[in-house]
Amino acid sequence: MAKIPFQPIGSERSDFLRETSFQLNTGATAQRVDLLEERRAAVHAGWGEKYIDRVHAKGKLTARERVDALRDEGAPIREVGTFVNFEEDFAGQKSPGAGVVTCFTKIHDRWVVVIANDNTVASGSWWPRTPEKIERAQEMALKLRLPVVYLVDCSGLFLPEQARSFPGATGAGHIFKKNSELSDAGVPQIAGVFGDCIAGGGYMPIISDRVVMTEQAYMVIAGAALIKGAKSQNLSSLDIGGADVHVEQSGCADARVPDDAAALSFIRDEIALLSSSAAPYHRHGAEPSAPLHSPMELTGLFPANHRMTYHVEEVLARLVDDGLFWELIPHKGQEILVGVGRVNGLHVGFVANRQGLIDDKDFPGAKKPAGILYKEGIAKTSLFSRACNDDGIPLVWLQDISGFDIGVEAERQGLLGYGSNLIYTNSTNTTPMCTVLLRKASGAGYYAMAGMPYDPVFQLATPISRLAVMEGRTLAIAAYNTKLNEDFEIATEDPEERAKIEAGMQAMEERIEGDMDPYQAASQMDVDEIIRLDEIRSWLELFAEASYQASGYRRIKNPRIWSLHDIGALTEEREG
Repeated sequence: MAKIPFQPIGSERSDFLRETSFQLNTGATAQRVDLLEERRAAVHAGWGEKYIDRVHAKGKLTARERVDALRDEGAPIREVGTFVNFEEDFAGQKSPGAGVVTCFTKIHDRWVVVIANDNTVASGSWWPRTPEKIERAQEMALKLRLPVVYLVDCSGLFLPEQARSFPGATGAGHIFKKNSELSDAGVPQIAGVFGDCIAGGGYMPIISDRVVMTEQAYMVIAGAALIKGAKSQNLSSLDIGGADVHVEQSGCADARVPDDAAALSFIRDEIALLSSSAAPYHRHGAEPSAPLHSPMELTGLFPANHRMTYHVEEVLARLVDDGLFWELIPHKGQEILVGVGRVNGLHVGFVANRQGLIDDKDFPGAKKPAGILYKEGIAKTSLFSRACNDDGIPLVWLQDISGFDIGVEAERQGLLGYGSNLIYTNSTNTTPMCTVLLRKASGAGYYAMAGMPYDPVFQLATPISRLAVMEGRTLAIAAYNTKLNEDFEIATEDPEERAKIEAGMQAMEERIEGDMDPYQAASQMDVDEIIRLDEIRSWLELFAEASYQASGYRRIKNPRIWSLHDIGALTEEREG
């Protein structure tokens, strides 16, 4: 086997960061972390204790209790879409998490995607963006070929907002298209029906390979109330489509069980029949290992001021096994760091934005800012991304980027063409990719670094992420450019007009700063989840293991025949 030339990366925190600076950074982040935990708890509570009690009074579990009982003991639960619809009003009501729990967890040591209607929020109704959230989870499962478990307890559309969730291209009907695509790709789907399963909620389980119903469950195209109005028949929904109908007569379900616990046990037993994870095979004899330096330190590595810099090598050292990393093409495009490390013993490619100042090769002895993409960095990233795709290495993109280089020289060098090449590469990759917005995610650089429009398996934000085309002050200057002079000062001597322009620019800057808030992005599904900085490693463990779990659906080369070895050999010869 060709030797992978891993080298130590990073160092002890005390070697590069003063304790006072670390504490200052940690303190600045702590308030945002506390807010994140507080908001997570609020979403997890659904509509509150009263509605949880109502569920329990029926002898049923809540959605999150079902997920907890379904998973392996001690297995993590990684929710995605926690903040969809965050703080939005719909007909005077809130829909925490869009009324559905979507998450990754492990069953019999296999990663699965779970989609569970939150029966504490309007009986599991589908709100605006509920279909999109379900479809996003289905798409994640499809990309990784992970089994999907549906825990259905859904009373159909939230009708006062039906126009926003029923008819569109990603409306409720698209869920069933995703069901079909998963089935077509051979992805196992198992559905447990625990209660209401009306209209669209009734269609969702049917394409699944296994359907189990509790005695309280029913699946119907139309509920008893609608049938009574339309056909003057006085029936209950259980009479119309209960377990005895669909298991014993229609064949739309496979098994009937007495209660939630029995249904969850049935689902676990079905998952146990599937192929085990291929991840141990793809470790090639390596053992999972923790980073040499604690991921908990990440909370204090990022300066409170987003304009200040840090060493991305130290971030990587707290993400990869044993602090070992193979950096490729290190002397070209220094604004970008690319290379391979192991995460839980599995090979993962990394692309990360460097910060601070780097050498300007066009002007010997001069420096230029990193955090921006220049010609060499773009070309290096394209080459590395294509090679990882060719070799079947999952890719992690660590974003902290202000955008592309601009100006006469940038246009002369053809950055538009190089950037288009990178965008084409990331658009056509089939290897799994995930994107982490460490801090800034600005301009076309956000696209180039595999942002959400380029279909990463999931895109994660942190409490300090800032997602926008440009910063608030810069955008205000651009918007009011006709009223400013060449020095970007207000070009009027009229005090009243000056005050009006100043107020307008200030208001725009504040609005843009609000739009850059990660919760705004999460609410409208521009990011999949907001996580703590010290949680990044655990999410990468999920990503790595899930990327290698299924076998036979994508190319995964033996490491001794990687294209990356060719790149390493040629660039070492040229640069050595």
